[in-house]
Order: sequence, then C-alpha cells, then structure tokens
Amino acid sequence: MVTSRKPNKRPSMFEVAKLAGVSHQTVSRVINDSPDVSDATRARVQAAIDELGYRPSNSARALASRRSRTIGLIAGGLKFFGLISAITSIESIAREHGLFMSVMMVHEALCTQSDFDNLCDTFNEQNVDAFIFLTPTDVMFAAACRARVNQPRVIVTSTHGQMTVREGMSLISTANKRRTAMVGIDQWGAMAKVVSLLGEYGHKSALYFAGPNEWRDAHTRLDAWRKLAAARSIDSQIVRCHTWDADEAYAHMNHLLDEYGRTGVPLPTAVVAANDNQAVGVVRSLHEHSLRIPQDISVVGFDDMAGMDNLYPPLTTVHPDFEGLGVAAMRETLRLLGEGTEPTFLSQQHGVGLIPAEMCARRSLGPAPRRYR
Repeated sequence: MVTSRKPNKRPSMFEVAKLAGVSHQTVSRVINDSPDVSDATRARVQAAIDELGYRPSNSARALASRRSRTIGLIAGGLKFFGLISAITSIESIAREHGLFMSVMMVHEALCTQSDFDNLCDTFNEQNVDAFIFLTPTDVMFAAACRARVNQPRVIVTSTHGQMTVREGMSLISTANKRRTAMVGIDQWGAMAKVVSLLGEYGHKSALYFAGPNEWRDAHTRLDAWRKLAAARSIDSQIVRCHTWDADEAYAHMNHLLDEYGRTGVPLPTAVVAANDNQAVGVVRSLHEHSLRIPQDISVVGFDDMAGMDNLYPPLTTVHPDFEGLGVAAMRETLRLLGEGTEPTFLSQQHGVGLIPAEMCARRSLGPAPRRYR
C-alpha cells in the first residue's frame, strides 16, 4: 500500500516534476523564468504547481539564480513622516517579484558612518542582492554614499541639503555610480504650488516656519520657499526651528504674537509651516490669541499627516505621494538588478528622479484680509 503525502507536508519540486512528467531541472527552469522551456512544457509545469500548491523556497531560487532574492533596506526618520507608506509599497512590489525584504532602522540624526557600515556588513553576510537606503538627513545621506557596498543601491532622499547630490555622488566609485539611483519627492514643485496658491489669495506677507536644517526635506523646502516667495513678491520672515515638534512651533508663535502686539507691527497674513506638526502648534497659538483662521491669518502645512483634515479649521497642506515614492524606489532597484525597465519620472533634479506632491486645499487658507491687499 502506497502512503499518500502527509497533508501538512510542503510539496517538493520532485513531486511537481513527477506530476508534470518532466525532470526537476525543467521545473527549476520554469520557476526561474528560463527561456529554454517550450510554452507547452511551461504550461504543464505551471498546472502541476497550481494543483499541488507548490511554492519555491527562497534558498532554492538562490541556488538556481546565484542570488539570495533579498533586498536590504536601511531606513531613518520613520517617527515623523509617511515613509512607512513608502516601505509598504517597496515590500509589496518585492513580493510580487519573488523578492524578500530585510529591514533595519536607525536614528536619522545620531547614526554614524560606523553604525551604517556595520548594518551594511550584516546585510552582506545575508548576501543581499541590492540595497535601498531611506536617508532623510545629511548624515544618513553621506553614510549611504560612502557605504562600502558593491551591489546596486537606491538612495531615497531630497535634492538639497548641506551636502549636495553631486558631492554625495563623488563619494561613490566610478564603477558603483552605474549601480546607483536616487529618488525623492518633488519638494520644490510642491512649494511652488504653495506659493502660487498664496499669491492667488492675495497674500503679500508670510511667516515661514523652517524645519531642522540637517533634514534634507527641510533644507530643500526652505531653499524653495526663499526663492519662490521672493519671485512672487511675498515678504517673508523665516522662523528657525530645531525640531519638527508642535511644542517648539507653538512657543515661537506665542513669542512672535507678543512681539507684534508690543510693537504694533502688522501681523503677516499667512503662516507656512515646513510640516504639519509645526502647523498644529501655530494653530493652537493663534486660537489662544483669539485670532481667526483664515479670516485674520491663514495657515498652510506640509506632509498631510493623519488627522489634518479634522483640525479646526481643516488644514491646507501638501500631500507627498509616499506610496509612489516606494514604487519608484523598487522599480529602480529592479532595473539595476536587470529585472525591469527604466522608470519614467515627470521631473528630475540633480540626478534625482522626483515623485510629485499635490496640494490639499482646505479651510485654513483663505483670502488675505482686505486691508492688506
């Protein structure tokens, strides 16, 4: 009597080969998309795979393709922004292509080159096929460029910072430059939309709450704001913040409102914050000083964090496409691995492929008070 396979036992490649009437080498070729298999045989093997519910193991694929089918991802800055959405997209596309994602988190400001290199060494012990680096700060961007890796690397970052993209690329060897790609959110284009909307509403003066300068997004947004606001003849006062925290923005806004009250200087007609946390602190301060939003002063944020549509009043803000950013990062990874085509970007700056961001126009932005127009 022949004993049937145990119900909980995972079907093997040899069982697939027996059912399809082919060798296990042929099954391996089908699994790894080899062109050396006829369409009829491929269909027969696929039918056997489907019938048995066979799933090829990562290790088996690695032996056949000489790849681990693993991507190493190092990320910072997840506490504050929507990069979780980017990572989710990366992981989803990786699974669709039979790839495994291994993730390590670091502190975006305290990470040293040694820390970063140690993480890369750990991934190299896993024989990863490629790296994706999410680098929101200058220190992480520099570490990602200096990293001692020869595999393809995709760096997710912003176009401007205390270290330029060109300076970063100069740290990468000539051979590895061809295996490097950079993607990011179009911060400059997003700020252009903010400034344009302010102009349409007749705003001629604004406070700009800048984020911590070591963050590349903050640096890019500040550079863009300065140039675009000046071009639109918006009188701008920069408020420097060392953190993204609402409490710091709240304290700064309280101080400024006290100064405006003491000196009698007219209040600017709008406040633009480099992120939504700061906007929350600003809104709280304005409410406590009995200033109406947007009748007395308008407020605009950045990042469209959860709950901003339920702020009082709902916050006008910028919605970066973090999901699209993850898709672009993974598509660049596949291209560098020879498994995909060149991604198409609507715009590029300094060699960084850019994903657009959209305005979410809500009730916190309105026309400038008539006396200021």
